[in-house]
Amino acid sequence: MTKHPFSGTGVAIVTPFLENGDIDQSGIERLVEHLVNGKVDYLVALGTTGENATLNKEEKQLVFTLVNKFNKGRVKLVAGIGGNDTRAVIEAFSAFDLTGYSAILSVSPYYNKPNAEGIFQHYKALNDAAPLPLIMYNVPGRTGMNVSTATTLRIANACKNIIATKEASGNMEQIMQIIKDKPEGFEVISGDDGITLPLIACGAIGVISVLANAYPKEFSAMVNLCLEGKFAEARPTHEKMLPVIQSMFAEGSPSGVKTYLGELGVVKESFRLPVVGVSIQHKETIKSIMKGF
Repeated sequence: MTKHPFSGTGVAIVTPFLENGDIDQSGIERLVEHLVNGKVDYLVALGTTGENATLNKEEKQLVFTLVNKFNKGRVKLVAGIGGNDTRAVIEAFSAFDLTGYSAILSVSPYYNKPNAEGIFQHYKALNDAAPLPLIMYNVPGRTGMNVSTATTLRIANACKNIIATKEASGNMEQIMQIIKDKPEGFEVISGDDGITLPLIACGAIGVISVLANAYPKEFSAMVNLCLEGKFAEARPTHEKMLPVIQSMFAEGSPSGVKTYLGELGVVKESFRLPVVGVSIQHKETIKSIMKGF
């Protein structure tokens, strides 16, 4: 069986900023080196973790270009291009120079709360217009609407340019049903670090991770063990990572993961409003977890 191009560990990378709020170009270079050296399989630029909602078009293009430049063709790249205006997303597909990118990650429409037919028609329109293969993204905790099992399978069967779904619903029954009934050529990628091990056991092909920004080597090694069916060997790392994951999201993301990266000296703990850093108390908790790790 041919290996899926996006199996293994993908990383939803943060966008480094300087203290004045500008994009930190050297920070992007350090982050890309940190992740590539950590043996991850691909990078996702400008997902939710990349604070894409606060970047303008020129800044988004700068991030796409710099990630490609610093990657130097070493791992695959995925561009985060999504939104709640279908026409605007389609226009963005052709507006950006996606040289070096192999796929697009596109979140389901948020805020509008479209019904199942609206979600299907959105992805059908994206499927027909996209210049690269698409990975759909279900994250109801952020969008306000779950992409149901039936809708996901309808999209998977009707939209052949949509090759996978990043599933962050947290609903194991839903995700297992998608894995069971999906057509050939369509795969499921974990969108939650904490349940990656059991999802791979159920048939997912890997993860698009937040945690791996900070600990790429350890997390990608765990994912690889899972993909080899060595779950007993993977479990100690999985269990060791649980408090890290909990602390990363306790006061919002990417606030938590940037605290880890700041402590590791990879990027600055700088954000764009409305995102802010973690509290002083929680930062001490993270420092304590890192010492134990």
